[in-house]
Amino acid sequence: MISPAYRRNGGLVMDRNTLYKSPAARREMMEIYENVLAEWPAPCETLTIPTRFGDTFVLAGGDDPNPALVLLHGAGSNSATWAGEAARYQRHHKLYAVDLIGEPGKSAASRPSWEGPAYSDWLEQVLDTLEVERAALLGLSQGGWTALKFATRHPQRVEKLVLLSPGGIVPDRLSFFLRAVPLSLLGSWGVARLQRLVLEDVKLTAAAERFTELSMTHFTARYGKLPIFSDEQLRRLTMPVLLLGGAQDSLRDVEKIAARLRKLLPDLMTHIFSDAGHALIDTAGWVIPFLEESTKIPAT
Repeated sequence: MISPAYRRNGGLVMDRNTLYKSPAARREMMEIYENVLAEWPAPCETLTIPTRFGDTFVLAGGDDPNPALVLLHGAGSNSATWAGEAARYQRHHKLYAVDLIGEPGKSAASRPSWEGPAYSDWLEQVLDTLEVERAALLGLSQGGWTALKFATRHPQRVEKLVLLSPGGIVPDRLSFFLRAVPLSLLGSWGVARLQRLVLEDVKLTAAAERFTELSMTHFTARYGKLPIFSDEQLRRLTMPVLLLGGAQDSLRDVEKIAARLRKLLPDLMTHIFSDAGHALIDTAGWVIPFLEESTKIPAT
């Protein structure tokens, strides 16, 4: 039973400790995160942005005159996701790495409904407080869904949109959940197999591997299906959009995502990595040229 909890803004808002199955696990996960932040590869400042959904943690770096780039990580993670590429992005942009609410980062434990405008309203409040009127958005998985939620409601505020294995375009694979749920019940052996299912052949540092293990075993994941965007919503994406995905993605069929977006978006570039899965790393080499150049990257 989750307690204390209360209803606010049409969604569940929990005490931060209730997101974790043990206080010790939360302490260890936050210690790992703090170590990443302490070794952040480029100068940055940490900000706490108040919203009506709770406080939001933001890492801000780069020069103010540069165009804004907002990074949104996936479920079960935090802004440490971007540590390996932050320095490259900060050379070109004013960077804002935002911890999603309700995930194992430093933002509030709020989990508003996925239906309705809550997540868009939340990100709008964050950007308003940061005085970011217009920005490029880069979102991974659930972060991609969050970026889409905002961009379909406020397209005039999105310069360019980068989606890495995004949710909300096509339904997730049923086969993933049929494999993932039993594995999650099989202790450390099952968690190791689940890690490989999600990460494929991505090589993690020891700290990142430990954080992922703790997230899968001691973090209270949010269950349910991300809502699928309608054709009408997706047609609002008139800004340039870059879709990156892995052909070996066990969670989402990236070929189907690309096929649907090609029918609806006027300015879409895609690249599907033949040997990659759901967890994409080292994508800055694709993202930066897309953000910087006015000419299109050839679609594949």
